Amino acid sequence: MSTSRALGYRKGRASRGEDPRKRYPIYPIRGAAPTLTEQRDEVMRLLADDGYDGDLTELLQRAEAITGQIELAQQRDARLRALQGALPPGDPQPTPGQRRDIPGQQPGDTPQDPVSVAEAFVRSKALENFRANGKQGKFAVEHRAAPAGTVTTGTLLPQNNRIPGIIPQNPDFPLLIANLLDRQTSDGTTLEYMRDTSGPQSTWNAAAVVAEGATKPQSGPFTFDLISTSLKTVAHWVPITRQAADDDSQLMGYINGRLTYGLDFKLDREILTGNGSTQMQGILTTAGIGAYQPPVGNTDSKLITIRKAKTQGELALYPPDAVVLNPLDWQDVELDQDGTGQFRVITDITGGSAPTRIWGLTVVSSVAMAAGTALLGGYRMGATLWERQGVTILMTDSHADYFTANTLVILAERRANVAVHTPAAFVKITFAAATS
Repeated sequence: MSTSRALGYRKGRASRGEDPRKRYPIYPIRGAAPTLTEQRDEVMRLLADDGYDGDLTELLQRAEAITGQIELAQQRDARLRALQGALPPGDPQPTPGQRRDIPGQQPGDTPQDPVSVAEAFVRSKALENFRANGKQGKFAVEHRAAPAGTVTTGTLLPQNNRIPGIIPQNPDFPLLIANLLDRQTSDGTTLEYMRDTSGPQSTWNAAAVVAEGATKPQSGPFTFDLISTSLKTVAHWVPITRQAADDDSQLMGYINGRLTYGLDFKLDREILTGNGSTQMQGILTTAGIGAYQPPVGNTDSKLITIRKAKTQGELALYPPDAVVLNPLDWQDVELDQDGTGQFRVITDITGGSAPTRIWGLTVVSSVAMAAGTALLGGYRMGATLWERQGVTILMTDSHADYFTANTLVILAERRANVAVHTPAAFVKITFAAATS
């Protein structure tokens, strides 16, 4: 008797000289373990057999199981063909278990998506083709900090983006002023939004218990302005030799160390002080933001001044979540001492700088903020940074006489603007002048 596993069981048939009271195993035609095809064919034969008098429920369960296994196998084959079709022409097919080398990835690293602008650039197929073509021509690679959709408008004009309502607060721990804001993606070139110009009002809510038949109180007033502005382009470029363009490490150094940092640095300045016309809309230049300055003769330290400004923001019904200071002012906060000479903010000077939180607020120390001033506010409640595209890196040999000098140009740019939809969520702090 064959030692292979039975495909199932059937009742004996007297026409074959078998005992009808017994169940006889069904073995595959060949002695080896049955393949999916063999199992399918056997079940199909039994289903088509009008004289089959075995357990029909069991047969149907087997048919269902085999059908599911075949569908999974077909899906696996389809995925394999799709992945093979996505490889560039001439690219060798990876064998099972083989790791594909990715430019910019260190030996032993687990393959993963690019985490920076520079990594996305050096891993791009566009850079590979540019090098293979003798580093001639021009190409661009765009990288977004977070996944975002892009709409191709074709012959249709891009539509204006009109932004509704209030953005919910969601504080985090950023290193840049831009990361304090809610960040969204714009698909158009013109940005429209409603700006709340009602101003800080502690009595806007007039809700009250009203007697039967009495006049109900009216809350407000509330006023809104429709603001229409355009997205602004921030860009700069640096020269790089053809030899350096062949070195992934040097390329990443240029892109991360100079180009991307330069864009971030300028973006922070624009968020604070942009004039709103030829530049982005800055928070400090927006009408309607609050202000706090210690009274004349007041000797409050900067540490105390920030705390009192926080109260002003809370009284305006927009709880602050962060404060931006100049490094010189943050230095004064860190070095604030009590009567015994102990630092108030940091107790262990060997452990580095003070925590980047004070009075429950996230602290960003930036030279984009002028010394002697600070900006406190509910950043995510008060403003949104809208970006038309992520950081785009372009490289070309077509600039002035750089072609003959074996020099290329790398250019970085981004398009963005700030929608300050709730100016009352911010408080500008002016610190008291130091007394001798």
